[in-house]
Amino acid sequence: MTYAFRAALLAATIFGSSFGSNFAFAAETSATAAGVTVVNKGLVAVGRIPANLRDKFGETFGSGSGMAIDPTSWKKDGNAYTGSLWLLPDRGYNVEGTTDYNARINRIDVTLNAVAAGEALPADKQQTGLQAKLADTMYLTDDAGNNLTGLDPEQVRPAAGKLPVLPLAATGKVSLDPEAVVRLADGSLLISDEYGPYIYHFSKDGKLVSATQPPKTLLPMRKGEINFSSNNPGTGGKTPDPKDPETGRQNNQGLEGMSMTPDGKFVIAVLQSAPRQDGGDSGSTRMNTRALVYDASDIDNLKLVHEYVVTLPTFDNKGKTAVAAQSEILAMSDKAFLVLARDSNNGQGMKGDTSVYRKINLVDLSAATDIAGSAFDADKPIAPKGKLDETVKAATLTPVIDLNDNAQLGRFGLHNGAPNDKNNLSEKWEAMSVASALDPAAPDDFFLFVANDNDFLTQDGFQVGAAYKAADGADVDTMFQVFRVTLSGLSK
Repeated sequence: MTYAFRAALLAATIFGSSFGSNFAFAAETSATAAGVTVVNKGLVAVGRIPANLRDKFGETFGSGSGMAIDPTSWKKDGNAYTGSLWLLPDRGYNVEGTTDYNARINRIDVTLNAVAAGEALPADKQQTGLQAKLADTMYLTDDAGNNLTGLDPEQVRPAAGKLPVLPLAATGKVSLDPEAVVRLADGSLLISDEYGPYIYHFSKDGKLVSATQPPKTLLPMRKGEINFSSNNPGTGGKTPDPKDPETGRQNNQGLEGMSMTPDGKFVIAVLQSAPRQDGGDSGSTRMNTRALVYDASDIDNLKLVHEYVVTLPTFDNKGKTAVAAQSEILAMSDKAFLVLARDSNNGQGMKGDTSVYRKINLVDLSAATDIAGSAFDADKPIAPKGKLDETVKAATLTPVIDLNDNAQLGRFGLHNGAPNDKNNLSEKWEAMSVASALDPAAPDDFFLFVANDNDFLTQDGFQVGAAYKAADGADVDTMFQVFRVTLSGLSK
């Protein structure tokens, strides 16, 4: 996010805005952490991309697992903003096991016509404030130029050259389950992964350059050996033994969130929920996850310099404690970041219609215990059965945006809860990025884009050489919500 933040901050001091000081906002919510203040000024635009859209390779487009806005493209003309963003899909349509979906990233061209927070809109304008068009798609490849696959990794590719051991499918392709993306100034990409859980650096042409392995304690281990499987074999594939890792990241709970600080000095990556040995073996005890802070001065040799425990929010799920796993982060500094945490199995396309928890929180690391390089990075559990070690202080979280706020959603024809139709928010909101409001009267104002992962659910789908229809008639668009926010105190 550094590249985006720095360019957006610079642009905000140069360009004018018709909003100026006359922009009328609804009731605001705010939070402060480590000298950074975030103010939510409200939802100002919504947009959709149809669920059955296909990319230039003829396959069903979708799945906003990660997002990075290109600030060099971001411009303002009158009341309209235009620009491009990179939207990262995950491992393909994989409702009944993984497939040989070629990893890729999409460029989306957008036009934003934001309204004043609280403004009422006619029905035909409620979901047209953000116009999003698929402009291009690029495959991601390994270091030899071979396509990467979404297939569950049943094998391990030996370390070679500067690359560590890598997840490998039975087909011989490197497996990737991409979840977050940072676009660097030279056009190259950092992409975090669930399988590893690794951070990969790809060239601007999509070729793998380097890979950063996490601390030992986060690597998925079975029978004393690294085993990257997430227990989602493809057709004819092999189920891992045991099905869950004994230690390390839980299946499908890898580096879900990643971001770069605005000053470009650090990369922060966060595990979706606690590793197995720290309560990650249960949905009610997996709250103590890890935030890894890397020195980014050498992007191909990221150096772990800090590590903290982040205790994720919990909520009541029909009388039982449940944990809101995190889906994305946005770094404000090396001591503060936004984290999007949510529940599961509720929303359009799911049997449950009402989400209990979908919020963006501000995380404060400034008083948390730094555990980097300690015994907690090796063999010592930090929160067995979910109980945090008494020597460790976790980060603090403060809610700042509630994605389920029906008062905000209703202005755009959306809702959380019944009826479970196309205007009910879908289950997975997993991508965040920012662009400057280009307002000299409010130079710290930005547009916060939030996108969903629609899991490629459509009734007119085509991937990996075959047509498909999602179960129960699900037809879930890729969607964007845009909030106007103030971000003050950022390291610039």
